[in-house]
Amino acid sequence: MLCACSGEQFKFEEPVPQSPESLATRDFSASGLSSSRTGDWESKFEDAQVDEVESTLKEALSLNYEEARALLGRLEYQRGNFDAALQVFQGIDIRSLSPRMTKAITERNRQRKSRSKAENVPAGLMSLHSVSLLLEAILLKAKSLEELGRIKEAARECNIIFDTVESAVPNGMPEGIGEDCKLQEMFHKALELLPKLWIQAGFLDEAITAYRRALIKPWNLDPRRLASVQKDLAATLLYGGVEASLPPQLQVWGPSTPKTNTEEAILLLFMLMKKVLHGEIEWDPEIMDHLIYALSVSGQFESLADHVEQVFPGTYNRAE
Repeated sequence: MLCACSGEQFKFEEPVPQSPESLATRDFSASGLSSSRTGDWESKFEDAQVDEVESTLKEALSLNYEEARALLGRLEYQRGNFDAALQVFQGIDIRSLSPRMTKAITERNRQRKSRSKAENVPAGLMSLHSVSLLLEAILLKAKSLEELGRIKEAARECNIIFDTVESAVPNGMPEGIGEDCKLQEMFHKALELLPKLWIQAGFLDEAITAYRRALIKPWNLDPRRLASVQKDLAATLLYGGVEASLPPQLQVWGPSTPKTNTEEAILLLFMLMKKVLHGEIEWDPEIMDHLIYALSVSGQFESLADHVEQVFPGTYNRAE
């Protein structure tokens, strides 16, 4: 059961026109889930989906308006009703909620660090469960927009997740935060999705910026995810056709700071090859393909030969 954050609770017995009850009744009725139509559920859903709907209804009893919208929107998204899901998600005023979400992450993280359960919780502070549910709503809204072909809008929605969490933890994701909820999982999914949306929308400079934001701070990405982001950034730098020099705040290597897209891509690919050789990630032929191309176009054939020699025996046959 998700924890309820502050705000007016569901009261199904009160027929207030704009209350969460009327919202839930209207949205569930529109989705074919009203009590008058429960008889045909078996013909419309698999047993697992029926169980999910029942669970959603039980959770909704302790949720406020925005969280109820998030659950209803998730249900519509899972059923493939992207228009309906988007309509439900648009009823959540995320921009006004974002400061509260940021404050909740900041305060909950501070309490976790102090390890004091006796600290007074600020009045109206959201739980991390509530924050996670709303982050998921933003993510699914972005995915719904993507499915409907509104890619640029999807990227902007996804960016809200990044901005909200980064404002709360500007130095990176602390270890152990949100262990009992989906906060970190939703954030990681947004990190991966955002640059891909910008690429689909044709904004390669924005995509490169998003990739760099995902890599410059410790966001607790697992090795596979981190390597995937590094590889995708290297590929975008090599083949994107947009020269995107590092901004001053990212030029942390002094004179050895990469000066071109190709140099930055080579640095990323060297890091990935090192991880492969140390067994941190699995062998990925695309990494070597990108590295061969990058070192070839930059004339670094001796370095290329060194890296080919480091490849595990049997990876390439003699002809290759």
